[in-house]
Amino acid sequence: MNWINNYVRPKINSLFSRREMPENLWTKCDVCGTMLFHRELADNLNVCTSCGHHMGITPRDRFLTLFDGGIFTEVTVPMPVTDPLGFRDQKKYPDRMRAAQKGTGEREAMLVAEGEIGRTPVVCAAQDFSFMGGSMGMYVGNAIIAAAQRAVELRRPLILFSAAGGARMQEGILSLMQMPRSTVAVQMLKEAGLPYIVVLTHPTTGGVTASYAMLGDVQIAEPNALICFAGPRVIEQTIREKLPEGFQRAEYLLEHGMLDRVTPRTKLREELVTITRMLMGLPPAVIADLPPPASLSHGPSEGDQDGTENAEPPRRPTPPDAEPPEADAKT
Repeated sequence: MNWINNYVRPKINSLFSRREMPENLWTKCDVCGTMLFHRELADNLNVCTSCGHHMGITPRDRFLTLFDGGIFTEVTVPMPVTDPLGFRDQKKYPDRMRAAQKGTGEREAMLVAEGEIGRTPVVCAAQDFSFMGGSMGMYVGNAIIAAAQRAVELRRPLILFSAAGGARMQEGILSLMQMPRSTVAVQMLKEAGLPYIVVLTHPTTGGVTASYAMLGDVQIAEPNALICFAGPRVIEQTIREKLPEGFQRAEYLLEHGMLDRVTPRTKLREELVTITRMLMGLPPAVIADLPPPASLSHGPSEGDQDGTENAEPPRRPTPPDAEPPEADAKT
């Protein structure tokens, strides 16, 4: 019976045993509890296909779906001093920075890029909430200034996606100084006559809301995004009253005149194209606009360069045994 135990049984068990599945194939929606396949979720821009709940999305993934063909160029942002205050709580500030950089794969909490959206040249900046809560430090201030300067240099609109828990406490007063710095950067755009569009995502709070996030020419928010300076729990404890349903959410702010639009993420690209082209005085975008074929985009042909673009095309030679034309036959 050894051959059964040693060979047959392990072979059968290997055929019918459970295979280990990777843990990142499915994501559970925090609102409705639906299990979403990772490809289906990514195709829907991290929006639940069952209830429409907007989950977090990184700036790089957002830009890949926002820019034409997913092609964009990152704008260089000056790096500030790493730990100006020598701050330490449970961990040293440089240790927290290294952990955030390793976990997100990004240098800091904001990504700045330039490219085209619907054939419209733009400059975009987006905060990464997964990087230390998207907190506003000196780098974020430098990024906003770099984005504004690049927009003014190229005469392009600036689109900013905000997502932050406020100022970065590890940088103290230096992080608070980014509020007036970013306000000055926005003023540069206004003086240059360039549009500044802000898309507020969940959550946008604290000093970010009190500065550049609420200074846009057009204020758009994603559905059910928390937008506030102080959170609802702090306000309830302060005034000792129950807050209204949906207080400080995007739809509530839209009803009370704080926002211009609340747009789902899946429809945001088309709306940004329409708004930017309208504010820049450009004609409406063409749906399904395609670039010209390669044969038509290489410039003039050799004949055009010789100045013979209006010359008649060469005639095919007549075979020697062919009959002459009727006009020649009559003569």
